[in-house]
Amino acid sequence: MNGIDKLKNYPHKHLLGIEGLLPNSLNFLLDLSQKYVKFLEKNSKKLDYLKNKTCINLFFENSTRTRTSFELAGKKLGADMLNISVGTSSIKKGETLIDTAMTLNAMQPDLIVVRHNDAGAVKLLSEKVNCGVINAGDGPHEHPTQALLDALTILSRKKTIAGLKVAICGDIMHSRVARSNIHLLNTLGAEVRVIGPATLIPKEIDSLGVKVFYNMKDGLKDIDIIIMLRLQLERMSGSFVPSIREYFRFYGLDREKLNYAKPDALILHPGPMNRGVEIDTELADDLDRSAIFDQVRMGVAVRMACLKALVKK
Repeated sequence: MNGIDKLKNYPHKHLLGIEGLLPNSLNFLLDLSQKYVKFLEKNSKKLDYLKNKTCINLFFENSTRTRTSFELAGKKLGADMLNISVGTSSIKKGETLIDTAMTLNAMQPDLIVVRHNDAGAVKLLSEKVNCGVINAGDGPHEHPTQALLDALTILSRKKTIAGLKVAICGDIMHSRVARSNIHLLNTLGAEVRVIGPATLIPKEIDSLGVKVFYNMKDGLKDIDIIIMLRLQLERMSGSFVPSIREYFRFYGLDREKLNYAKPDALILHPGPMNRGVEIDTELADDLDRSAIFDQVRMGVAVRMACLKALVKK
C-alpha cells in the first residue's frame, strides 16, 4: 500500500454523482481502487487509515449488497460503521429528511453513505451536514460507486476504457446505473450506446452523448463491453413492455445476440439479475464472457477508495 497517500487527493467534499467529475478525479479513485484490489487479494488484515472515524450507512431503500459492501469496506479501513435501519427509525414515523440530517450531524460522523428513492435527496442531505456524503443511489438519478466498480472491472479485463465501444442495454429509463456509467465512460473516452425498447429509452438521452438503438442486432455491432440492466418493474407505473417473455425475446441477452458483438465482448450486470429476463443463465455463468461476479469483488475495493478519499484526517 506504499505510495497511496502520495497520490493527488480527491478534491471534493462529497461524491454525489459522476456528472461533472474530471478525468483526474475519476482516475484517482480508480487508481486507488486498483491498489485496494491487490491489497485484498493478499491480505485478510485490517488497515488503520480510518481508525477512530465514524461512518454511517443510511439506507432508505433496501440493498443488501451495496450496504454490506460499504460496511465491509469501512471495517477493512478500521472505521466504526453504524447502520441505521429506516424501517425502525424516527424517519419512518414522519421525521423529515432535513430533521434526520440535523440529528445525524449532531452525532458528528466523519462520513454518511446515503441511498434514497428520490432523485436529489442525497444532495439535499449533504447541504445540511458538516461531513462528507457518498451517494449510494438516489432514485433514477445516479449511482456513482456502481459506475466506478464497473469501470474497474472493465480495466481489469481490457486494461483501458478510452476507445472502447460500450453498449448499455435494457431499462435505461429507470436506471441510475445507466446515467452514472454514461457520464463516466464518456469522460474517460469510450463510445457509448444505449439499446432498448422506445418505451424504456428517455427522450433526449442522446443529449448525454450516446447513440440510441432500438434493436440488439444493430446496437451490439462491434461492441467491446455489454452492460445489461435489470428491468425495474417496481419503478414502473403503467405498461412499458408487452410481457416478460416478449422482452427477453427481443432484448434479453443470449448466445445468439451476443454473436452480434465482438468475439471477446465482455458482459456486465449491476445486479440483482433477473435470469431469463435480461440475461440467459448460461451467459451469466460463463466466466470467460461474463464479469458479473468480478463486479461484486471489485465493489469492496472501490468503496474503500471512496471512503478513504472523502474521510479527511
